[in-house]
Amino acid sequence: MKRREFMAMAASLGVVGFAGPAWSLSESDAAVGVRAAIERGAIAAVGLLGRTDGFLGNPKVRIDLPGPLAQASGLLKAAGYGRQLDALVTAMNRAAEAAVPQARTLLVNAAKSMSVEDALRIVKGGDTSVTDFFARKTREPLTQQFLPIVGRATDKVSLAAKYDAVAGRAARLGLLKERDADLRGYVTGRTLDGLYLVIGEQERQMRRDPVGTGSAILRKVFGG
Repeated sequence: MKRREFMAMAASLGVVGFAGPAWSLSESDAAVGVRAAIERGAIAAVGLLGRTDGFLGNPKVRIDLPGPLAQASGLLKAAGYGRQLDALVTAMNRAAEAAVPQARTLLVNAAKSMSVEDALRIVKGGDTSVTDFFARKTREPLTQQFLPIVGRATDKVSLAAKYDAVAGRAARLGLLKERDADLRGYVTGRTLDGLYLVIGEQERQMRRDPVGTGSAILRKVFGG
């Protein structure tokens, strides 16, 4: 990466030492800082979500029944299925909470392997850039990793099999996305969406307050 490109990156971040001729930070320092920020954000997100009520107690990421099934929940509860529906929603969120800690190693490795070009893309990419980076690097392998964990948790619930049957019919009628017609796939997809969302929130918070992280390299690169 050329120096002027990294200066533009630094300016967008408010990085110290890049504003004038005394270019006090090297490109490698800046890249290390971005990697450290992304890695810390990923680890923090795993810690927040991979615990009891990490999903169920957080309205931003809580996993509820998809569209038409949620709309029909009132009728189902009136028909005496209220307790089972509540158990299904709880099981979906508990499955997500159980799966998320397994993502830590893959997320950390993705952050550590980030190139300088990746770092620049994240800085210039706006509020979804971190989500886009991790989704591109980890969504497919994490999907395969999460599916059996989610399946073991949701199979214990009496309505799980009925979900697949009802959702399958809804999908064939065009009322539900095909990817949401399978309970394991639906919960896994929503788990990853929530994980990437919270990673992005952590990264933005770190940019706003690098000193608060207690990291010398982050203070050096992102501090004002």
